[in-house]
Amino acid sequence: MIAVVAGATRGTGRGIAVALGAAGATVYCTGRSTRDGRSEMNRPETIEETAELVTAAGGTGIAVRTDHLDPAQVEALAERVDREQGRLDVLVNDVWGGDPLWEWETPVWKHDMDKGFRLLRLAVDTHIITSRHLLPLMIRNEGGLVVEVTDGTWSFHQSRYRDNVYFDLAKVSVNRLAFAWSHELRPYGGTAMAVTPGFLRSEAMLDGFGVTEDNWREAKVDPAWLVSETPAYVGRGVAAVAADPDRQRRWSGRSVSSEELAEAYGLTDVDGSRPRVWSFIEEAREPGKDLDPADYR
Repeated sequence: MIAVVAGATRGTGRGIAVALGAAGATVYCTGRSTRDGRSEMNRPETIEETAELVTAAGGTGIAVRTDHLDPAQVEALAERVDREQGRLDVLVNDVWGGDPLWEWETPVWKHDMDKGFRLLRLAVDTHIITSRHLLPLMIRNEGGLVVEVTDGTWSFHQSRYRDNVYFDLAKVSVNRLAFAWSHELRPYGGTAMAVTPGFLRSEAMLDGFGVTEDNWREAKVDPAWLVSETPAYVGRGVAAVAADPDRQRRWSGRSVSSEELAEAYGLTDVDGSRPRVWSFIEEAREPGKDLDPADYR
């Protein structure tokens, strides 16, 4: 299996890359944060670290610094994959980088417009540019897989406004891109789907709450945090889809959560639990409900 995980530096992208590595894949781990310099996210994680984790898991990790807003760099990435492998089986679009840019619960007339448009470019344009240059390599062979990573399923967004117009539009758009790719790949036997993790214990979230993976339950935050998951959980789900010969019929065009994939394939998180945070959030909205987060793990 030959895969490109665009945005593999940390979080969900890293979790998916490592899970694909555990399945024996060769994974091109792309992003802007390297040991030679950080992106505007200013985080310490690097694509080289992710590539090393992929190799340690049993695959072959290859780090390629790529700014996915630059078509020339993405085209060069596609040419390299073609030259070295001759094909592409899996593309994961997980580029984000918008964390420093959005302003919580801020109406459009107060939100910084330049930051908002930068967020949309990072969240949406990058995915389109990446697909434009890598899908021609994928469709040479029948049965490729594209995974669009987002925050919240299509059905979840239908009845909710996500904090501000830029964030809301970004997350809905990525779901729609998966639907679009499913139609464009259908003549080639390809599958495209959108996948969302739950409340993610990413490196940045753990740092932000002042905890580690060892004591994460001590964070004083929303009760949904007690139903959170590691990046490995969604990674295992994506790896299971990649190995499923029936994936087009089961998943193409759909927008699903990590918990749905775990249920479908009998998967668990690294601690043996099966977090169901989206179910918790949905049911917590019902009047009179007093939920125990422990019942959703």
